[in-house]
Amino acid sequence: MADQLSPEEKFELITRNLQEVLGEDKVKQILQERELKVYWGTATTGKPHVAYFVPMSKIADFLRAGCEVTILFADLHAYLDNMKAPWELLELRVKYYEQVIKAMLESIGVPLEKLRFIKGTDFQLSREYTLDVYRLSSMVTEHDAKKAGAEVVKQVEHPLLSGLLYPGLQALDEEYLKVDAQFGGVDQRKIFTLAEKYLPSLGYVKRAHLMNPMVPGLTGAKMSSSEEESKIDLLDSKEDVKKKLKKAFCEPGNIQNNGVLSFVKHVLFPLRGEFSIKRDPKWGGDKTYSVFEEVEKDFAEEMIHPGDLKASVEAALNQLLEPIRKKFQSPELRKLTNSAYPDPSKTKTGGKGAKASAGGGEDDELVPSRLDIRVGKILSVEKHPDADSLFLEKIDVGEPEPRTVVSGLVAYVSQQDLQDRTVVLLCNLKPQKMRGIESQAMLLCSSVEGEPRRVEPLDPPEGSSPGERVFVEGYETGKPDDRLNPKKKVWEKLQVDLKVSDQCVAQWKDKKLMTKLGQITCKTLKGGNIS
Repeated sequence: MADQLSPEEKFELITRNLQEVLGEDKVKQILQERELKVYWGTATTGKPHVAYFVPMSKIADFLRAGCEVTILFADLHAYLDNMKAPWELLELRVKYYEQVIKAMLESIGVPLEKLRFIKGTDFQLSREYTLDVYRLSSMVTEHDAKKAGAEVVKQVEHPLLSGLLYPGLQALDEEYLKVDAQFGGVDQRKIFTLAEKYLPSLGYVKRAHLMNPMVPGLTGAKMSSSEEESKIDLLDSKEDVKKKLKKAFCEPGNIQNNGVLSFVKHVLFPLRGEFSIKRDPKWGGDKTYSVFEEVEKDFAEEMIHPGDLKASVEAALNQLLEPIRKKFQSPELRKLTNSAYPDPSKTKTGGKGAKASAGGGEDDELVPSRLDIRVGKILSVEKHPDADSLFLEKIDVGEPEPRTVVSGLVAYVSQQDLQDRTVVLLCNLKPQKMRGIESQAMLLCSSVEGEPRRVEPLDPPEGSSPGERVFVEGYETGKPDDRLNPKKKVWEKLQVDLKVSDQCVAQWKDKKLMTKLGQITCKTLKGGNIS
């Protein structure tokens, strides 16, 4: 196909659906002379999820346009990024990523023989590369390095030096992989501009940069490997896919931050060229769309119901996932998966003889990943009709409908201050009726006993979105219970170790409560208990 395309047609195919291109003229000039050399890198950290189909579909576009494509498994980057991948697991994670990425590409019909696969540590530990790291370190300021990695490297209160090295290494990869352009998400833009600024200072050519938009996750925020509810895993069963899509944010007529609609745009249309809505004849019957804009228009005008959109995406997604599931049923790949991603809930933290199981049974380990803690936004605050001291808060937790929370928080924080406030909630307790109205979640607060008793809601990092998962450091990948069994007292036993530090940071056993944007805090109540 590439031989039949003009340079202009190749450029159109290379850049379609991208959010931004830095160095367009350079790309066009190269295409007039030869095929473009592109690389895409992925740090081998959490398990790849269905959002990885977005870069995979672009890689398919690059190959159709005749590009020479390199896929980098960035194992050293995975370690440098706040040790997201422990050193002892690096090799296993690389093997897992290679198997799963190849399975994804095969499922969408990409011929693997046209791709070059390379591991970061195959060249990043060489003498020449190491000397260039030192040369670059003598030029890049701490401010520029931190700024470049702000949206990619995990942000913590006391960042490690390794995280500051990360952007520079990614810049050097462009030279050592001998490519014309680097492809990535728009969240890497600051790393790309750092590369454009500093590579010429080392005597190397400035490369072009191709940027995909960030696809919303199922909760409306960025799809993330560390947020279980925001993503569909590539090995999820059909039942899990149905369950997660059912809970996905997909408000009627709302085309903003709609992860289901974005998947249609950035994966299904580029791969198939069309999309079919399956529905009952009394609601209009089946309809096949040839351009995404028509799907978006009909959804915005509520001609497509969210349930029909989800059901149609579910069917299409399962077709993509089935070959991957089948491949990973082999004993070898099952063993690789379990070795590369050991279940954190089975890590012994309770001393000798501690037991754990994945099903929420009576021998389950008491680990904080069993708590479904999320960011929420208070939409309204109203007085309880039958209790003067209680108020009803309607809170957006990233689901189609807001949850009702009954609390007495207004006794400590004014109703006006609560309105539109971003808060932290525990969402998998059994709902309880309070004076006839069911409370569907618990607002988490810091409290200090005394006269008077003081209470403050916990605060997520600035910029947090409703539905984002809150996790404890070291327990990022554990899956919350669907609902905590009140007879097992899981919340009560874990809550004992939830405190606010002297720096006003929420902690469980001295490990910070975090979102992908940073730590959970409270404004003033040092040393408070969290409940």
